[in-house]
Amino acid sequence: MDELYMGTEERQTKLETESGMLHEDPVGQTETVSDAPSAEDGGDTEGAVAVPRQSGTERRRQRKARPAPVISIDDRLVVETDADKARDAMLDLVESLKTRRILSGTVQGIERPGDGTNSVAVIYHGDFKVLIPAEEMVEKPEDTRGRSASDALHYMLNKRLGAEVDYIVKGIDGEAGVAVASRLEAMEAKRREYYFGTDRYGNNLLYNGVCAEARVVSVIRAGIFADVFGVETYIPLRELSYQRMLDASANYQPGQRILVRLLDIDRSDRSHIRVSASIKRAGENPYEKALKRYSVGNRYVGTVSMVDTTGVFVALDGGIDCLCSYPKRGRPPRGSRVTVRILGINNESNRIWGAITHIASPR
Repeated sequence: MDELYMGTEERQTKLETESGMLHEDPVGQTETVSDAPSAEDGGDTEGAVAVPRQSGTERRRQRKARPAPVISIDDRLVVETDADKARDAMLDLVESLKTRRILSGTVQGIERPGDGTNSVAVIYHGDFKVLIPAEEMVEKPEDTRGRSASDALHYMLNKRLGAEVDYIVKGIDGEAGVAVASRLEAMEAKRREYYFGTDRYGNNLLYNGVCAEARVVSVIRAGIFADVFGVETYIPLRELSYQRMLDASANYQPGQRILVRLLDIDRSDRSHIRVSASIKRAGENPYEKALKRYSVGNRYVGTVSMVDTTGVFVALDGGIDCLCSYPKRGRPPRGSRVTVRILGINNESNRIWGAITHIASPR
């Protein structure tokens, strides 16, 4: 009857106390519970298996060992976990395989089997290793210069280390974490979209005179190879800068993005589009403005940018080169600081020439 007059809190406390007395021993240790009949019940105690019962503290510790959810600042979690990144990378590859979606990546390595067969370009997409065979990475050159086809392709792949390229996945091995892709197929899709695609007025997306972004994929001494929306085009030294250059690798490297002006596009053969481009013509001609800074008969300082059979080219302020004859004291090395007296300026041909009057001694 006394329980009828107990408050709610008192009844709850009593229940918790009784529950604790039933499940825990007097010293708070684990109670041994057997599913076999006891001796008091008249059962056989031989072969009984003792099953330890966990205390409340141990059960709480097990709950704490579970992976805790990530608590976000806003309504949606912005920071990606490693598991999220791995899942997204896998989904990207699967989507490219099923829908021909174009992916992009940097060529991180070139591998060649020991038997001397064709090389493969290596790109990492998340935890996946994407392999692009040489025949799916670059087009076989018409002139291999006495090399075997596999050696020529291996050389071309090595020149593209560090380049940013597009690719379409052709196969995935999830257990090995490897995917196989094709760059040439991605380039074909890009050409079809940009060189034969039109806007709502029926005009080509790319046309002569337009400026576009391109990727440097290979660099040699005499120029660079750039990927212009699926077309690899060669840009010689004379179209890289208004200033004289001896080696393109001094200013450009694979993986670099550049701005080019498309000078001519030949679409007569849909499978072999030809593009000529220029980097220097994508910007303002510095000679048109810089030549106004200088006057004939006065002296100016500059840096020797190049020395060849024509003479000594001195880079003046404003991004222009002044052609000078060899001084009597001997030609100065490249990078020397010199004083130049201007002898003539031709604004129509954007030329300026002079004579070196002083060579600064190296420090």
